[in-house]
Amino acid sequence: MTNTAFNKIFIGFLSVLLLFLTAWAAYWQQTIWLFVPFAVVLVLYVVQHPRYPFYLLIASIPWSVEFSFSSTLATDFPDEPFMLLTAFAAIILVIYKRKNRQHKNLHPLLLLILLQLAWTVVTIISSTNILISIKYLLAKAWYLLAFVAMPIYLLKSEKEIKRLAIVLSVSMLLCMCVVLVRHGQCNWTFEKVNEALHPFFRNHVNYSALLVCMVPLLIAFIKNSLKRRLKFFLIIILSITIAALYFSYARGAWLAFFTGLISYWLLKKRALLFSFVFFFFACMVTIFWLKDNDRYLTFSPDYKSTIFHTNFEEHLVATYQMKDLSTAERYYRWIAGVRMIKDSWKTGFGPNTFYDNYKSYAVPAFKTWVSKNEEHSTVHNYFLLLIIEQGIIGLLLFLLLLGSLFWYAQKIYHRTQDDFWRTTVAAIAAILTMICTVNFLSDLIETDKIGSVFYLCVAVLIVADINTRKLTKTNYTE
Repeated sequence: MTNTAFNKIFIGFLSVLLLFLTAWAAYWQQTIWLFVPFAVVLVLYVVQHPRYPFYLLIASIPWSVEFSFSSTLATDFPDEPFMLLTAFAAIILVIYKRKNRQHKNLHPLLLLILLQLAWTVVTIISSTNILISIKYLLAKAWYLLAFVAMPIYLLKSEKEIKRLAIVLSVSMLLCMCVVLVRHGQCNWTFEKVNEALHPFFRNHVNYSALLVCMVPLLIAFIKNSLKRRLKFFLIIILSITIAALYFSYARGAWLAFFTGLISYWLLKKRALLFSFVFFFFACMVTIFWLKDNDRYLTFSPDYKSTIFHTNFEEHLVATYQMKDLSTAERYYRWIAGVRMIKDSWKTGFGPNTFYDNYKSYAVPAFKTWVSKNEEHSTVHNYFLLLIIEQGIIGLLLFLLLLGSLFWYAQKIYHRTQDDFWRTTVAAIAAILTMICTVNFLSDLIETDKIGSVFYLCVAVLIVADINTRKLTKTNYTE
């Protein structure tokens, strides 16, 4: 059957369906049935052209806002609807192209992600709140479909990877300009930074975490740019981005900026994976040292002196004096989280259940003015959150994934001499290091702003590994 004949049959089918549903809607007085044919067309279009909803999804990430339907149901709009469309298209592609796959075996990174997902199912069975844990699993599933499965199918060439980077960075940089203008009307003060971000970002932590990830992309663009004028323009944009990062007043993102720079040096020295392992070992030693004989109690802050500072210089001074409210509240939740581990180290309390369980484990000596936690926020450390909610295996699987990502980045970087892939892998290594850094002070992997970038890095690294192996094999045979 020719395409023309098929199109005629398809249009005829939709016409009959529209007439039938119009009559049905008129009879039952339910106009919602009139939207069904358009929904069918939209679904079929998405399946035939999956790159359009995918790139719309990428472009919408910085601009999405939190929208609540009720006290128990909320979404991020418009990126979550695009995410669902992309996830649906990814499922169809996986089914349709399963016989045409060139690589019959799953990539090790994909296998690790699937193991994480399988373990999440196990933790849901013993969850203290099964309903919200199931919601977490569903959200995680369409995140992985949209930001891992779909990019692996779409990003077949250097051109597509460049397009992905351009769409994400341009969208975020436009959002950054809007924020700078709005913040500038308040003289770029620390006190007004969160007001300038609404409604696109919950606070300056989320904004700065996504903004700092744009720095490696801009550096990669500058490195690969051949035209002098374009390179000069990109350097100006990079300078503005670093200035915007400064005016975000986010200590975690500042730290992430420097760790990202250091990661590039470690990558070149083949020491990236070793540094990652050493850092976590040092963290474990520190935790055991603080826990020994309740030594951590000697660092408890004065309840009356832990306040929110509107002056940023005072804010920085208060941080190392343990008199800053946000820092002190982090200690309060971290200690509660560590104490929760002994009762949850096997399978955890269940995904998304930290808030329901942590207050009985908190130490009153570390209590602050905001310990009521009316926002229902979590422990502010993603690694600690994993072991609390998904047990030791949940944490180990994530650490194994991170270690594997750094290992692959290091291996690919030194395996290939292709400038594009080396630059791409270096940018991914820097972004992953930055995301790890901010997640020591926050828990952003499950958010649409940072989780999307993290899983896109995973997908691009898989594509880079497959392509550079082909290049290496071709060069070897030649």
